[in-house]
Amino acid sequence: MAQARAHPEHIDDVEDVDAQESAEWRDALDAVIEREGPERAHFLLEMLIERSRRSGAHIPFSPYTAYVNTIPPHMEERSPGDPAIEWRIRSIIRWNAMAMVIQANRHHEGVGGHIASFASAATLYEVGFNHFWHAPSEKHGGDLVYIQGHSAPGIYARSYLEGRLDEDQLYNFRAESTGKGLSSYPHAWLMPDYWQFATVSMGIGPINAIYQARFMRYMEHRGVQDNEGRHVWCFCGDGEMDEPESMGAIDIASREGLDNLIFVVNCNLQRLDGPVRGDAKVINELEGAFRGAGWNVIKVIWGALWDGLLAQDHDGKLVELMNETVDGEYQAYKANGGDYTRREFFGKYPELEEMVASMSDEDIRRLNRGGHDPHKVYAAYHRAVNNKNGRPTVILAKTVKGYGMGEAGEGQNITHQQKKMGEDALKEFRDRFEIPVSDDKIAEAPFYKPAEDSEEIQYLKARREELGGYLPQRRTEGDKLEIPPLSAFDKLLQGSGDREMATTMVFVRLLQILARDKNIGKRVVPIVPDEARTFGMEGMFRSLGIYSPVGQLFVPEDSDQLAFYKEAKDGQILEEGITEAGAISSFIAAATSYSNHGRTMIPFYAFYAMFGYQRVGDLCWAAGDMRSRGFMLGGTAGRTTINGEGLQHQDGHNPIMFDCVPNCRVYDPTFSYEMAVIIHRGLVEMYEEQRDVYYYLTMMNENYTHPAMPEGVEDDIIAGMYRFSEGNKRYKKQVNLMGSGTILRESIAAAEMLEKEYNVGATVWSVPSFTQLKRDGLTTERWNMLHPEADPRQSFVARQFADAKGPAIAATDYVRGLPEMIRPFMPIPYHTLGTDGYGRSDTREALRDFFEVDRRWITVAALKALADQGDIERKKVGEAIRKYGIDPDKPEPITH
Repeated sequence: MAQARAHPEHIDDVEDVDAQESAEWRDALDAVIEREGPERAHFLLEMLIERSRRSGAHIPFSPYTAYVNTIPPHMEERSPGDPAIEWRIRSIIRWNAMAMVIQANRHHEGVGGHIASFASAATLYEVGFNHFWHAPSEKHGGDLVYIQGHSAPGIYARSYLEGRLDEDQLYNFRAESTGKGLSSYPHAWLMPDYWQFATVSMGIGPINAIYQARFMRYMEHRGVQDNEGRHVWCFCGDGEMDEPESMGAIDIASREGLDNLIFVVNCNLQRLDGPVRGDAKVINELEGAFRGAGWNVIKVIWGALWDGLLAQDHDGKLVELMNETVDGEYQAYKANGGDYTRREFFGKYPELEEMVASMSDEDIRRLNRGGHDPHKVYAAYHRAVNNKNGRPTVILAKTVKGYGMGEAGEGQNITHQQKKMGEDALKEFRDRFEIPVSDDKIAEAPFYKPAEDSEEIQYLKARREELGGYLPQRRTEGDKLEIPPLSAFDKLLQGSGDREMATTMVFVRLLQILARDKNIGKRVVPIVPDEARTFGMEGMFRSLGIYSPVGQLFVPEDSDQLAFYKEAKDGQILEEGITEAGAISSFIAAATSYSNHGRTMIPFYAFYAMFGYQRVGDLCWAAGDMRSRGFMLGGTAGRTTINGEGLQHQDGHNPIMFDCVPNCRVYDPTFSYEMAVIIHRGLVEMYEEQRDVYYYLTMMNENYTHPAMPEGVEDDIIAGMYRFSEGNKRYKKQVNLMGSGTILRESIAAAEMLEKEYNVGATVWSVPSFTQLKRDGLTTERWNMLHPEADPRQSFVARQFADAKGPAIAATDYVRGLPEMIRPFMPIPYHTLGTDGYGRSDTREALRDFFEVDRRWITVAALKALADQGDIERKKVGEAIRKYGIDPDKPEPITH
C-alpha cells in the first residue's frame, strides 16, 4: 500500500488503520444499495461529504474512480440480439475492411489506408448499427453519427454486406479521381449521398457534435422541429482528445443540458507513433476531465472474462494492481501474450499469481477488454440513450489497436501504419475470425460476402429495417424556401442619402428585413462569437432575443435601455461567447440542417475578420467539405479600416484564404446595394436553387454615404466587377481605377484628382470579388486549352476591358496577392497596390499612407503607368510624389 500523505488525493494513498470498522461501513453501504437503491446511497454519501467539509475536514476531490467498469455485471442491460450471428457478421466485416486496405496497396503502392483503427473499434460500431442508431424515417428523425475518419473501411465493409456498395467499389478504395472510388475518409463532397460529416481532421468531429446537439435543442425551443428521441453520437480516439477542439467545448454540453449527446472514446491506448500515455492512464485523465465538466462517465474497461477474477478479488488486490499499472505496460501485455502477462502483471503480487494459477497462458491472453465485449458495450449504450438527467454522456471504451491482427500488429507501435499483411498473418486472421477463404486463395485477400439468403445477411438487414433504414445516409436537398425579391431591400438599393453608415450597419438592417419576412424569418439564424455590440447588432437583442436553454434567470443591468441584453428560451441569436471555433461549429450545424434535419436554416455568422480563416481554417474547410449553405461575414475587415487597433486585429488576407475553399464565394462589397445584391443572390442560389456553396463577405466599420445602385449592374456585381463611373472622354490620356471595400472610395477620390489636376480621364471599376473573376478566368483558360479548334472564349475580365483605354490600377485593403489573382486575364497593362506586411495601430488615414493605398498613392501609381506607356513625362510623376509629401525612400511596409 502506498505511503499515506498529509493530504491524500486518492483512497490508495491512505493506510487502513482499522479494517474491521472499514468493513462495517462497507456492509452498511451495501445494505443501503440493496434495499433502497443507488440513488439513496448517493444522497447519503453526498450528505456525509458535505457535513465533513462544513466541520473543517479536508475532503479532497478525486477526479477519477477505480480502474474498473462503471456498470457492475449485475446491473448490465443484456443485449436482445443473437450474439453468435452478430459475431459472425462482425468477423466478416473485419475481414473485408482489412482486405480493402490490402487490395488498395497492392494495386497502387503506398495509396494508404488504415486497418488497425477499425480493428479496435469494430464492436463499438456494430453494437450501434445493430441496436441503437436510427435512420431518418416517418417514425424517427434519425440519429446523427460522427464516425471516426480512420474507421471508414469498416463502414464501407458493412455497406458492402448490406448491398449498398459493390465489390468493384471496394476495389477502388482511395481511387477517387474517376468518380467510381470510395473516399479515404468521411467526406460529403466526394460521396454526397452517403457521408454526412467530415471527421478525419482530428478534433473536428467532437466540437461539431457538441454544437450539433445544441443546435437540435435550439430548433426544438424555437418551434422549428421536434427532435425528441434523437441522439448525436461522436466517435473519437483517445489520442485525438489532445486536440484543443476535442475537449475545448465539453463544458458547453453540460451547461446546456445536452443529454442528447453521446461521446464514444475508443481508448486503444495508442496514437500514431506509440502509447497515448505510456507513463500514465489516458482513461483516468479523460474521466477526470469529463466528470469535472459535468458529464456522465461510463467506463467500459474490462470484458466479461475478467468478471470472475474481479469477483474473487475480496481484498481489492487486483483492482489495486489495475489502478497502479500504466498504459505503456497494458500495451506491452497485449502485444506479448499470456505468458508475459502472467509474469509481468499477475506476477507482481503472490496472491494474484495464485489467482490465475489454474489458467493457461491462452486463457490469460484471451482476457478481453471491454470495448471488444458486445454485451458490455450494449449495456453502456443502453444506459447512455436512456439517460434523462440533463447531462451528456461519454463512454470510455478500452480496446486493443489492431485487434485480431496478431503478430502483424496487434497492440504494437507500428500498428497505425500497417497497410499490408503477409500470407501467414492473413491465415491467422482468417482462422481467428472463421472466414471461409481457402488456403489457395488466402494470398489474394479476397472479399467475402455470404449468400443473400444467408442467416447473416438476413439478420443484418432485418436489424437495419427495424431501425428505419441504412446508415450512413445523407439527404442532398432540404425544403426549398421562398426567397423575397430583391426589391425587399429597396431602402438599401436606393442609397443612404446624406446619412453615413458602415457596411456592418447595412448588414444589420438587411438582417432585420429578413428576420421579419413571413416566409423565411423563422429560419434565419444570426450567429456571433462575442462582438454583437462591435458590429452594431445589439439592437436585435430585444427584438430577436439571445438563445438560452433556460431563458433569462436574471435582470440585466441595462434593462432600462432600449437595446437591453435579452436572453430567451426561444431566442433567435446564437451568441457564443469568445469562441470562434464554437461559433463556426454552430454555423456548420445550421448550414447543414437542410441535409441532417430536412429543415433549411439560414445562418449569418458575423465575426471579427482577423479571427476568421487563420484561426479556424480547418473548420472553414470542413464547412465546404460538408456542403454547408450560409453566410459568413468578417467584420472590421481590411488592413486599414479599423481605427487604432493594430497587428493582431487588422485583416489583410482573409479573401485570399477563403478563396482556397472551392465552394466558398468571396466578396468585398463597398456599398449597401452591393451587399444587398450579393446576399440576395446567395439566398436564391443556396435556398431556391439548392446549390452547395457558402458565402464569405467582408464588412467594415467605416462610416460613409452610400449611392443608389446604377441601373443594370446586378449581374456584374455577382460576376465580380462593374463600371462604377465613366472617365471624362474629353481627355486624351485615360486610366482605369479598380477598387473594392473601403479602398474603392480612395479610387473614386483618386479619379477626381487625376481629372482635375492632371487632365486624365479615370474610369472607376468596383470589384466586389477578385476571386470570382479569377475563377471565371481559370475556367475560360481551361476551356480554350481543351477546345483548340473552336473560337476562343473570353474571360469576364477581358470582356469588361475589351474597349478600355489606358492602363488599370487596382487597389484594395488586402495584400497585393488579391488583385494579382486576375493579372493573367487582363488585356491591358495592369498595376496593383495592397497592404502587404504586418498591421499596426494608427488612424485610417495614417495606415493607408503607410501601406501605400490611399488616393495619393493611387494617383501616383496611375501617373507612373502612363509614363511607362510614354503618355506623360516621367518628371510629372516625380512632381506628384513631392506634391503629395510622399517619401520615396521610406521602407517598404512589408519589411518595416
